[in-house]
Amino acid sequence: MTVSKVLRDAPDISAATKSRIRVLSEQMGYMPDSAAQGLRNGTTKLFGLLISAVTNPIFARIVMAVEDRAHELGYEILFAHSLNRPEREEVCIRRLLMRRVDGIFLSPVYRMEPSSAIYQELARQRIPTVLLGHPAPFCAQFPSVGTDDIGASYTAAKHLTDLGHRRIAFLAGPLSAPSAQERLEGHRKAIREAGLETDDRLVFNAGNTIEEGEKAALQLLQENPSATAIQAVNDLVAIGAANVLLRQGLRIPADFSVVGFGNILLSEHFRVPLTTIRQPKLRLGVAAMESMLQLLTGENPGNRRLPGELAVRESTSRPRE
Repeated sequence: MTVSKVLRDAPDISAATKSRIRVLSEQMGYMPDSAAQGLRNGTTKLFGLLISAVTNPIFARIVMAVEDRAHELGYEILFAHSLNRPEREEVCIRRLLMRRVDGIFLSPVYRMEPSSAIYQELARQRIPTVLLGHPAPFCAQFPSVGTDDIGASYTAAKHLTDLGHRRIAFLAGPLSAPSAQERLEGHRKAIREAGLETDDRLVFNAGNTIEEGEKAALQLLQENPSATAIQAVNDLVAIGAANVLLRQGLRIPADFSVVGFGNILLSEHFRVPLTTIRQPKLRLGVAAMESMLQLLTGENPGNRRLPGELAVRESTSRPRE
């Protein structure tokens, strides 16, 4: 009993006794059984972290910030990948629940349905859950952290209109993703404020990947050759579009200006360094952990939006005459 009290730093054991027992435990190589401790105190010191895939460059610094703070607090992280498939997401969440995690950081697999059984299960079990991204109807009951996508996208589009561009194509993301919709909204707000008409013929569905950006750019060149600039929903789509422009013999930015969103590492080191929006990825991870700690103490942190900043590089300039 005395050893047990010392190892959990109980106040009713003298400092001398604590010192002797700790020295002995180190000499013996003793390591406490964290599972047994969890059974006793009702916590596991485990967090679950579920993202689409570790290969998505947006998540690298977010995950690093969450894990770093968790380490400081004595928590371990159980990682899982949904691969953007709802059925896999459900399996991953259930496995985390079976491990009795103290909380879950979750990047949702967005869908058009207004409800989801697994998210309802999370709410029923009152598992502290923080969304890494914007809430949608099926997960709106949970607090979230994300970028101010409307404001950041507005800034990117205004950069192009301030340069004098009047025909700006927008390569949009998935319809089910709230962030993609907000980025389109921010783009349109800047277009209207510049005194221009929003033209749906300049909006192309482009998904999230380089390959989808390439397809959207080919469609743009076939249908709207009068455009002088491209604003993309993210950096991968922007890079895919830029690849197509360069292969077609077009010059960036002399013939087309290109703007991305996210500021992934590749954007700065692309053949034409990409003007983009710096997402505050490290700060998003810190904010997610702050929200989780509030949930663990019974507080409701609500939804948090952090501003993005414009990084002007070589892919934008005034439009050609």
